[in-house]
Amino acid sequence: MTSRRAVVTGGAGFIGSHLCEALVAQGWKVTAVDNLVTGSTDNLAGLADHADFELVVADACEPLPLGGDVDAVLHLASMASPPDYLDHPIETLRAGSVATERALELARGSGARFLLASTSEVYGDPLEHPQSESYSGNVNPVGPRSVYDEAKRYAEALTMAYHRRFGLDAKIVRIFNTMGPRLRPADGRVVSNFLNQALEGVPLTVYGDGSQTRSFCYIDDEVRGIVALLESDHVGPMNIGNPDEFTVLQLAELVLEITGSASRLSFAALPADDPVRRRPDITLARTVLGWEPVVSLREGLELTLEWYRGGRVGSAPGPAA
Repeated sequence: MTSRRAVVTGGAGFIGSHLCEALVAQGWKVTAVDNLVTGSTDNLAGLADHADFELVVADACEPLPLGGDVDAVLHLASMASPPDYLDHPIETLRAGSVATERALELARGSGARFLLASTSEVYGDPLEHPQSESYSGNVNPVGPRSVYDEAKRYAEALTMAYHRRFGLDAKIVRIFNTMGPRLRPADGRVVSNFLNQALEGVPLTVYGDGSQTRSFCYIDDEVRGIVALLESDHVGPMNIGNPDEFTVLQLAELVLEITGSASRLSFAALPADDPVRRRPDITLARTVLGWEPVVSLREGLELTLEWYRGGRVGSAPGPAA
C-alpha cells in the first residue's frame, strides 16, 4: 500500500491540500503539482517535511516534469472562485481543456486511475431539483460564468472520451459548495464573503433577495467522499456534497449569530446566470460508497470561523510560477 503514488494537480489549493494530507495519511506517496497562482505553500506546511510528499511548482497546462510510476492522477487544477475565473477566463478554460488532457495522458501512459474534480456548476441554473448525476444541466454557454461551467463540462466529456476510447479507469467528482480551513477570505464565494464581512463589521452582501439556495459541505466530509470515490470501482460522475439546503438569508443569519457581529445586510443585484437552487442528490454516493456528510452547517461554519480568527495560515496565494 505504501508504494502507491498519486499525482494531485492543484495540490496547493483549498481542497487539493486537504486531499494530499488525506492520501498521505492513508499510505500514498503524493506528488502535488501547482503553479501557486491561487494555491499556497502555506496550505501544505504540514506535509513539507514528510518523506512521502513532494511539491512540484509547475503549470498543469505544460508537460509535467514527473518521473517514476504513477498509480492515480487526481486533477484539481483550476480557478474555482468567481473573482478568479472572471479575472482569468482564458486560463480557466485552459485548465479545463489543455491541463485536463495533460493529466489524462499522464494517467493513460502510466496505466493509472484518473479522478477529475468537477463541480455542481455543470448543472448551471438547474431545472431539476435536487440535481442527480443523470441531469444534463441548464448552462448558458456564452455568459460570464461559462468560462468555468463549460470548462468543467468539457473536462467531463474529455474524461469520458478517454474512458470509452482507451479503457481508462475514470472517476468524476461533482463538488458542491465546500467550506473549512484554508478557504481564502478573498475567495469570493458566499461563505468566505459572509465570514470576512462579519468579522470586519461591515454589511454582509446578499445578492438578489437572498431566497436562492445552496448546500454546504465541510471539507473533511468532502475529502472523505473524494477518497472513497477514488478507491471505488465506480466509473463516471458522482455528486459529493451535503444535501441539506439553505437560503442565502438563512446562511447570513447563522453567520451573524455565530460571529456575534452587528453587521447589517446589504442587497445587491443578482449576478448573471446565478443559480436559483442548488442541492445534490447523493443517492449514488450513499449506495456505491456508503458515504454521506456528518458535519452540520453550524459546526462547519464554526470550524471555519475558528481558522479565520486564528491567523488564517494558508489564506494568501503564493507567487505565480
